[in-house]
Amino acid sequence: MKPALFRFFLTLTLLPFLWTAAGAQAVGFPELGSALPGRTDATYLDLARMVIPDLAADQDGFYRGGLPIEMRHIERPDGGGSPPETSGFSNAAVLAIKAGGKDRLAMLFDLGDSPDSAEGYAVLALYDVTAKPKLLDAVNVALDRGTYFREPGKLSVGTNDDVLITMSAHFNSSQNYVITPLIMIRNDRFELIDMIFTFDENLCAYSRKQDVAFETIADGQLYAAIKVTVTDATVLNGESCDDTPPRPESHAISVIYHWDKKTSHYIKDSDTLDKLAGENAKRF
Repeated sequence: MKPALFRFFLTLTLLPFLWTAAGAQAVGFPELGSALPGRTDATYLDLARMVIPDLAADQDGFYRGGLPIEMRHIERPDGGGSPPETSGFSNAAVLAIKAGGKDRLAMLFDLGDSPDSAEGYAVLALYDVTAKPKLLDAVNVALDRGTYFREPGKLSVGTNDDVLITMSAHFNSSQNYVITPLIMIRNDRFELIDMIFTFDENLCAYSRKQDVAFETIADGQLYAAIKVTVTDATVLNGESCDDTPPRPESHAISVIYHWDKKTSHYIKDSDTLDKLAGENAKRF
């Protein structure tokens, strides 16, 4: 399947994870040639060119360019694959956020397939657009074939700071694999908090789906605690199949991430989600 066609079907498959009407108010998809809100001297294309310097519109209004600037992978400095030599898109996902009490703009560009990795290549960029636009940081956040902001896109962990939520995924005829990173910004640089691995199946007699919900809890720390809950549900579909289906059930698995002042990092209170990831891997 061609990469562009694959991403089209992937987006359709992942619509439940992406944007409800409420979520769409937070994340925007402006045309790259349009001006920044309240500005006449800068466009989203100007911001995108700070990541892909030769990005330009073709005759069909599609934007194409060559290699992006060098950047690290969000998981580890030597992680991820190489960027594609050429990439193209018509818009990018845009999200206004708070970081260290300052207004910032995050943009997410899915550049397509990596030539040497199955993970693809997606750029999460951080900008200061309060005056002359400035690129503050850029990281590759691709962890699978397609990468997006995941609803709700951001979590407020205080009056001055937001945490970003992205997702990377791929699917086949009966399975959907999703990796959801939580990303904070400190000193105008992206930092990974953790990654949540979930796995959905649609089999002959039943489906098993793992939904993720996020909640912040004020606990007196510099940054609020983050509660992540995965609801793992097995539902029978009434079909008659050769194999005996499992019993229908639904249970919730929760982990709370607390800010640790000594280490200056979020620390989770259990390894429950890691165990779930291990169990899911056995079902691949």
